[in-house]
Amino acid sequence: MRRFRSIHNRLFLLFLGCMAGILILMSVLYYNRTLAIIHSKVSDIAEKNISQTAGLFNLMLQGYNSLSKSLNSNYELTRLLQETASNPAVGVINERTITNIIGAAYYSRSEVVGIHILSKDGKVYSYERQFAGVIDNNYAQTEWYKKLGESSGNMVWLGLYSGSPINTMQQQDKVFVFGRKLYDLTNHKEIGILVIETNPSPIMEALSNVSISPGTRVYILGEDQKVIASSGQKGAKQPQLDQLPRPSEDENIVVDSTSNQLIVAANTSLAGWTIYGLTPKNDIRAEVYQTTKYLIIVAFLLIILSTVLASIVSRNIASPLKLLIREMKKVEMGNFSGSVNVNSFDEINSLVSSFNRMVHRMDELIETIKISTVSEKNAQLQALQSQVNPHFLYNTLDMIYWMLDEQENERLSRVVLSLSQMFRYSSNWEEASRTTLRRELEQIRHYLTIIETRLGGRLRTEIAADEAWMDVVLPKMTIQPIIENAVKYGLEPQGSLGYLRVTTEVHENKLHIKVEDNGAGMDEQTLERVRETLSLRQSGISNEGEPGSRRGIGLRNVHDRLVMMFGEAYGLQIESTLKQGTMVEITIPIPPKGENEDEHIDRG
Repeated sequence: MRRFRSIHNRLFLLFLGCMAGILILMSVLYYNRTLAIIHSKVSDIAEKNISQTAGLFNLMLQGYNSLSKSLNSNYELTRLLQETASNPAVGVINERTITNIIGAAYYSRSEVVGIHILSKDGKVYSYERQFAGVIDNNYAQTEWYKKLGESSGNMVWLGLYSGSPINTMQQQDKVFVFGRKLYDLTNHKEIGILVIETNPSPIMEALSNVSISPGTRVYILGEDQKVIASSGQKGAKQPQLDQLPRPSEDENIVVDSTSNQLIVAANTSLAGWTIYGLTPKNDIRAEVYQTTKYLIIVAFLLIILSTVLASIVSRNIASPLKLLIREMKKVEMGNFSGSVNVNSFDEINSLVSSFNRMVHRMDELIETIKISTVSEKNAQLQALQSQVNPHFLYNTLDMIYWMLDEQENERLSRVVLSLSQMFRYSSNWEEASRTTLRRELEQIRHYLTIIETRLGGRLRTEIAADEAWMDVVLPKMTIQPIIENAVKYGLEPQGSLGYLRVTTEVHENKLHIKVEDNGAGMDEQTLERVRETLSLRQSGISNEGEPGSRRGIGLRNVHDRLVMMFGEAYGLQIESTLKQGTMVEITIPIPPKGENEDEHIDRG
């Protein structure tokens, strides 16, 4: 029990208990809520599915009813069925005409597989897939014929049959059979019976729409409570359908979940059928089991995560205190040079800071002489370093220039003089960070003198700046890096005569300084990358994309200094075409007349 007296262990148990308790409570609430939602959603889905199925049946049966009515209302058909031809040839023509009328109705709907008309005089007229059928001579004693005979002209839905009830040669495929009595509409005289056979696939597909799980069984019951069709597996035990709840006239759809299965039922208004969907509760619970399994796994992972977090939090609180205790023991032994560096809670940070200040003050009193000696040596070293002054470098360059001038080496002396002027201009940052366009262009001319000499006549330059804007203020070293990039990346690689042009334009009180070359240019991808680099200010990414380019003053540096000095509306814009050249445009503001711009401007 001694180990649980430490702050680390107690905090660990406290945080772990709190997080585990909250996790268990949230898991239980989530599970109960999820279970209720699943049951509610499943019931809603089942109700919507059976409602849609009932609507599909009504539409389908309405189409079959219309098909039978179209045959019953065909005047030519009713006339021919009642006509007795004395001439055999006329009789054959009449039979062919009746068959053609039936065939027209047959092809009006794709699911129809056979249409039969049984006339009062015992003749059978058929149009079906197989014409070599054999008529069942005992059809008058069948149950389906009796149902049609007992009807009064209304549609009789006979249900599913394993084969054609009339053609004994078609017994392989199931068919859905319905029919009605045919009457002469003029005198309401019975003239025969119409039997239509259709493919049951639309009915079975509609039944599958009711299923919400693999174990769902769907039944269609007629008005006599007999099964017309079902989607249950063969050999499966049929439930007592007569004991199931039935929809009423007021409540067309019934949803019952009180038993061990979810029961949904709906009526079809046209045929008087009742559609039942029976889904075992175990199928519904399967979804809940999956959710429970997933919840257990997540809870287990969260408990592991809570353990890790509790350990980290308790360690973050206890570790600084242990470190402080260890350092205090060192102070007891006479070691005052150490310090505790922690980044924890404010109270612990304040305690550690107070301890460090106390130890440091004690250490300062003991080590005064040593610190004084070190400070003196550092001061001597700084004094030696300060003797290396930039003036020494460009004074040396001036001396080299005069020595070359005495030897009449005019070309080399001109280069050394330009380099000296450039160094004097660029090293004078302590006096001013801003300059005028005039001073900047003078610096550019010195730089171009060196570049033209180095390229051996392969470079032609032109500086065409309007004298009216020579006193406009801009950051020092703005144009030189752009020209340096143009020479290095645009003009030098092509190896032919290059042109470099610097011009000025004014638009909307803004001065645009353009640096154009006819060098190698950039493709679209490279140009887009350079533009993106300019748009990401102060990210510390080198604009040239090479190691060490950040040490110089590149395009990115120039753009950032322009934005910081003048605002977001100013800076650099780049246009380039591969193998045609590049144009970099510098945009700076033109100050109003009379405004003092002389403060902190380099005049050297």
